[in-house]
Amino acid sequence: MADIDLKDLQRRMDGALDALSHEFAGLRTGRASASLLDPIVVDAYGSMVPLNQVAGVTVPEARMLMVTVWDNTVIKAVEKAIRESDLGLNPMTEGNAIRIPIPELNEERRTELTRVAGRYAEAARVAVRNVRRDGMDHLKKAEKDGDISKDDAHRLSDQIQKLTDDHIKKVDEALVAKEEEIMQV
Repeated sequence: MADIDLKDLQRRMDGALDALSHEFAGLRTGRASASLLDPIVVDAYGSMVPLNQVAGVTVPEARMLMVTVWDNTVIKAVEKAIRESDLGLNPMTEGNAIRIPIPELNEERRTELTRVAGRYAEAARVAVRNVRRDGMDHLKKAEKDGDISKDDAHRLSDQIQKLTDDHIKKVDEALVAKEEEIMQV
């Protein structure tokens, strides 16, 4: 049957969900998590590199992160990148290690983080819908070219829509769970 590959569409929609969970991991919830620093990039060696390529991140306590910088020449750059990120963190340098206490979130910051989570979820929904649109375009073209029958096109269209609805539902469930986690005091 034509080149409509439902497994490929599902893989691409799953990719949107994976990207969403990665984005959500970077949202602070008041607890220390090594993935909290994943989005940070450091100006080191003449270019912007991800933090995890110049340092190791550990969680020694529930409300503390420890960043161990491997090259002493980039400690200041790492500290600056963490301080200037929009995570609201205040790093303290001790030798080649940087301690980052995770402060309590106030109500205003929690509300702001839920809005950010909502934007991430909307971007994931748009990505899923774009995959659906791409699949539907291929389907219409295949039907127009006579590669598949009207009945097959209708059946595949229903399958693509069901796949889309399932993934949108998963995005919505992930958003609700993340909002509850953020608002939890």
